[in-house]
Amino acid sequence: MQTAQPDRATATIEEVAAAFGIARSTAYELAKSDRLPVPVIRLGRRLVVPRAAMDRVLAGEPRPRRRWRGAGR
Repeated sequence: MQTAQPDRATATIEEVAAAFGIARSTAYELAKSDRLPVPVIRLGRRLVVPRAAMDRVLAGEPRPRRRWRGAGR
């Protein structure tokens, strides 16, 4: 399943919530605690998600593992 692709490369948390079928408040909680299954980008006070990542999750593809970047790297 793919979401509608407007000319923006990112989606708002509200759009992510609607696509995933969860409440807006739940989406914000998950984003702020780094438990949303897509990467969250903070732009000032705004939180956005890359649409490509959201589409991959909705298509059932696994989220890539994050690499730990320790001190000094």
